Amino acid sequence: MGNRKSPAHKIASGGGRIENPLISRMPDPAPAKIASIYRYPVKGLTPEPLPQAALRPGQTLLADRRYAIENGPSGFDPAEPKWLAKPHFLMLMRDEWLAGLRTHFDDASYVLTIRHNGKVAAQGDLETTEGRTAIEGFLTTTFPSLIKGPPKVLSSPGHSFSDVARKVVSIINLASLRAIENMVDRPVHPLRFRANLYVEGWPAWHEFDLLDRTIAIGGGVRLQVVKRIVRCAAVNVDPDTAERDLSIPQALQRKLGHGDCGIYAEVITGGTIAVGDTIAAEQPELI
Repeated sequence: MGNRKSPAHKIASGGGRIENPLISRMPDPAPAKIASIYRYPVKGLTPEPLPQAALRPGQTLLADRRYAIENGPSGFDPAEPKWLAKPHFLMLMRDEWLAGLRTHFDDASYVLTIRHNGKVAAQGDLETTEGRTAIEGFLTTTFPSLIKGPPKVLSSPGHSFSDVARKVVSIINLASLRAIENMVDRPVHPLRFRANLYVEGWPAWHEFDLLDRTIAIGGGVRLQVVKRIVRCAAVNVDPDTAERDLSIPQALQRKLGHGDCGIYAEVITGGTIAVGDTIAAEQPELI
């Protein structure tokens, strides 16, 4: 009998490729999606869910950390605003009692409403002296022993009282939060992390692989991932009970050797994003 030749496979540029019939019939994994969107009009106060949000290049979400409440004189000058570290302001890292307040900011009227113990306790237009005084007066009379100096509502057009100097969007991977739940053996409320975007569908800690890469959301919004988020003691505060009941940064250090969870990204192509939009890293161009 003559030698039988095996059929040649066409593997060349532009040619066919060998497919495993089992793999080829498997569905592609579902794309990651935006599970929720939040903003924080007043630093340290209640998160506000948004069904959608307009993003502009180089800017935060609309009204995100637009206001802060000075905890004693900080030197902040609204005429020449400069970034200041968060200990100058009321914030959850130190002031967990803030989580016991329920607040809402109205974009049209600039009115902040504060509920305390289930009742409206203060209300004021944050763009007027009278309105700011109403908010400051409530804090002064209700929490005198918890504030180190006269509280003062601060703002400056275009300024954001973010934890970092650059204007960013913060992103949390919900799978990473589930990994943290396993570390601390307790449920972990996602709003402990006070992110703008919560993502479902990425593997745990995948967000760290995106550093310096561009991510696309929905129909063309693009962001550049610029920094990992180092977590502070604010994440130890339960947003429902206002109790400091976990030690998440310490758990991260013990298990992973760092205290990071989440990423910051800068908007480079604007547009409107919505809950349910897909989010994915753009593939780097091959040279």
